[in-house]
Amino acid sequence: MKKIIILIFCLILSKTYSQEITEKKVETKVNEVTVFIQDAQITRKKTIDLKQGTTILKFINLSPFIDAKSIQVKANGKVTVLSVNHQQNYIDKLDKQKELLDLEQNFQEFEDKINLEKTYLDILKEELVFLQENRSIGGKNQELSVTNLKDASNFYSTKLSTLKLKEIDINKRLKDLNNSKSDLDLQIKTLTSKRDFPNGEILVKVESENFTKADFELSYLVGNSGWFPSYDIRAKNINEPIEITYKANVKQDTKIDWTNVKLSLSSANPNITGVAPELKTYYLNYNTLPPSYNLSSNEIKGKVFDEENLPLPGVNVIVEGTTIGTSTDFDGNYSITIPNFSSQLVFSYIGYESQILPITNSSLNVYMKEDSQSLDEVVIVGYGSKKRESITKNLDGKVSGLQIRGANSIQIPSNQVVKQTTVDFVIDIPYSVKSDNKSYSVDMANYKLPAEYKYICVPKIDKDAFLIANISDWEKYNLLEGEANLFFEETYVGKTLLDIRYASDTLEISLGRDKNVSVKREKLKNFTTKQFIGSKKEETRAWSINVKNNKNQKVDMLIFDQVPVSTLEEIKVDLVEMSGAKHNVETGEIKWDFSIEPKETKKFELNYSVKYPKNRNLILE
Repeated sequence: MKKIIILIFCLILSKTYSQEITEKKVETKVNEVTVFIQDAQITRKKTIDLKQGTTILKFINLSPFIDAKSIQVKANGKVTVLSVNHQQNYIDKLDKQKELLDLEQNFQEFEDKINLEKTYLDILKEELVFLQENRSIGGKNQELSVTNLKDASNFYSTKLSTLKLKEIDINKRLKDLNNSKSDLDLQIKTLTSKRDFPNGEILVKVESENFTKADFELSYLVGNSGWFPSYDIRAKNINEPIEITYKANVKQDTKIDWTNVKLSLSSANPNITGVAPELKTYYLNYNTLPPSYNLSSNEIKGKVFDEENLPLPGVNVIVEGTTIGTSTDFDGNYSITIPNFSSQLVFSYIGYESQILPITNSSLNVYMKEDSQSLDEVVIVGYGSKKRESITKNLDGKVSGLQIRGANSIQIPSNQVVKQTTVDFVIDIPYSVKSDNKSYSVDMANYKLPAEYKYICVPKIDKDAFLIANISDWEKYNLLEGEANLFFEETYVGKTLLDIRYASDTLEISLGRDKNVSVKREKLKNFTTKQFIGSKKEETRAWSINVKNNKNQKVDMLIFDQVPVSTLEEIKVDLVEMSGAKHNVETGEIKWDFSIEPKETKKFELNYSVKYPKNRNLILE
């Protein structure tokens, strides 16, 4: 009896081990894409025939930039998902685009031609050296005839001329070949990095009791993709509503094309502010300087290079902590408008190390270094039943998809879906975005918003008047901070920022400078004095501000100035004259709020005195 039991057990064990786990390769297509400010969530769907037992489904030809922790698999049917693993296949690399392959083939051909011309040049130089070293004619005891000398001279001259002309010709061909090679290299970089990328794969281990069909839904987060907002703002005049065109700039280089997918653009909750100049509090103390305003422009320009000093097109450039961004053009140039007091820019590009650099002046050039370890690790994770938290909570505000200047704008139908933490723009028609590192500008929405217009000027910093549109109930439009093209009175007037990070119940949009409202601030020397009264020293400062409205309509206006704020009891600041302005005692801000008729001129005066011990020194403006 004991032998029979052992025999049965062996038979069962043998049958169990004889059941091999089959592996099945699964080709899928991208069905849905939700693009975030940074990264995108990809959804692939597939109906698969399964045999009885355990099967490993290998989803192949995926992006190499998958976030392994974000992978989720749903199976509808009589199957059990046992595990999910992620890996990189470095043997079967992803196929490159035909356009890229053709460019790389041409690039290699030019390299071969350059090497051949360099070889000819080396041979030519050897001939020149040989000719120069053997130009001596005859020996010491050999008499040289005139005929021999003439023949030798003609030979040397002819040969030398021929070799020199060949050298010039080869150098010219080398220059042309190197220029063509450089142009090809730049064109390749506009498509993608030259690096070969592995094939992303997801292995799903499932178990089925019977032969069955099961519907699988695979979703994951992928890098090197994203979008950022930009706007066209139009104001016909100060009596009509303001028009805002909300645009999305979508960009991806995941190495997988998104062809006819259900596309959604998702954003995190916005933050807020404006571009007109702002005053710093003028704190007064011994041996302290008045506040300085060195930034003459909110625009930062520069050029981005690689390690070989060649320009890099398509590099992402964003203001750290915001969705304000742009990208370099074909020659590596960029230009970006920044909010007041922003201090750092983030530069990122596929295959290169990201850089966060301080903004020190209005010009900033950058050199990028190749990232040799970006794909060196193979990540494998197990499958868990715990639901992943909302992807949007992990967004850090960096922008991966940026606008290339001159990108065509496409009007497409879309709907806004407001969720608890995000707003989604759902495209109503199938949409395609190639993995080509190019930006696609899409008009998402058009708004006509009632606005109150007012001019603002801070003549201490900038004598120009800025037209500001004040918009109420702006929150319901789900706007994000971004650059905006300004059109006023049917004319393009420049760029501004729609920055809502610090906005309250009213959103202020700066519509740029208006030269038809002139402001002049002058120091009144007759009232600028210094005198001694007992143990005190008293200094006075006086300023005259003249405003003229050269427009044909009445305008509302705000003028800002300031007086110093004392931080010591022995220093006393007295306001002598402020022409009816409001004075903020804590910050020292002086504000005139008024209306001015067409062709009218108004004058305001600001006069203050400072008393302090005569044995001390104060620096006043």
